[in-house]
Amino acid sequence: MKETKTQHNKLVWQVILTILAIVVSGYCAFFILLLLSLSGVWDVITVLGAVLLPSLLLPLIWVKKKARFVGFWLVLPVCFIALLWVNSGVTAYQKSITVNVTPNINVREYLPFREDSKIVKIKSQTLQLTDSLPVVDGAAALFPVYSAFVNATYPETTQLYDGIFEYNNTVGGYELLGEKRIDIFFGAYPSSEQIQTAEEKGTTFCYTPIGSEAFVFFVHRENPIDSLTVEQIQKIYSGEITNWNQVGGKNEKIAAFQRNEGSGSQSMLKRFMGDIPIMEPPVERVNDLMAGIVEQVANYRSKSGSIGFSFRYYMEGIIQNPDIKLLAVDGVAPTVENIKNGSYPIISPFYAVTYEGNDNENVQKLLDWVLSEEGQTIIEQTGYTGI
Repeated sequence: MKETKTQHNKLVWQVILTILAIVVSGYCAFFILLLLSLSGVWDVITVLGAVLLPSLLLPLIWVKKKARFVGFWLVLPVCFIALLWVNSGVTAYQKSITVNVTPNINVREYLPFREDSKIVKIKSQTLQLTDSLPVVDGAAALFPVYSAFVNATYPETTQLYDGIFEYNNTVGGYELLGEKRIDIFFGAYPSSEQIQTAEEKGTTFCYTPIGSEAFVFFVHRENPIDSLTVEQIQKIYSGEITNWNQVGGKNEKIAAFQRNEGSGSQSMLKRFMGDIPIMEPPVERVNDLMAGIVEQVANYRSKSGSIGFSFRYYMEGIIQNPDIKLLAVDGVAPTVENIKNGSYPIISPFYAVTYEGNDNENVQKLLDWVLSEEGQTIIEQTGYTGI
């Protein structure tokens, strides 16, 4: 009788532990799917591990000769942990060689009316705006410039994201300008898609050139290539040239990185390429919680085979990554002097972009001031080339 009761209790505990192991496996799978942002095969390994490892407790619950199974059970978790450790190492390495040339400026370092700000600090002697303040926005690379404009001409109560002084970068900024929710956007010329979208909303952009900048291409500092011709770069980004040995470099495949559509630098690449089709950019698969596994344009990887592009000041003045070097084009380096004398072959104007029909008279006053000696001094001292 006592033995029967003991067996019954044992059975009850086995059933309870079995249910618990299954429930834990289910919960692990659910939360791993929600929280982890691994991609591809690592998703499969992680989820399977989360589901199977607790389930492997089942034989330990039911089999009588547990000793034979214990060793096998211990090996699998060790292998699973080792796989995750290897993946963590690979992920950390990829992160360490990734140069984020997407807009990642620390705006707190370039705010107006702050003693520790890195902006050019000039208080205008010719223009002080007090009311009907134009709403300004701009690209990441020009944030230090138009922040200095605000510092020079706006009331000291003006703060970032206060409805007057905004930073939404190129894509967001042009969208807002097209909706007439901002007055001036400082940045590169918009893409044809951005112009068309604005026109569909009844908005016509107006362009005031306020300075110029070099459009640059960069590689890893260990890449032996120091200069490319315009034609070679175009052939690289069209996919015709695929190996560095075709342009005098090592026998290594070229990874030509691009930017997201609508960004200032991607729009500039399209203008640089003209009628030459641009090849598909390198992409990476990302686990988006809302959209599942999606593909996005891959960030620049600091490897000897990589090449990317941006604007000179953004790379030298903001990114300042010692592992990359700017290439000369047609033998001419992208220096301020070569931009001024016009010898560097890929020079891009940047603009104060407004919209037709704006009745705020201070918009034109601010544009005139930007073109004045004070405004141009800010542009020059920031590191750009004035007009």
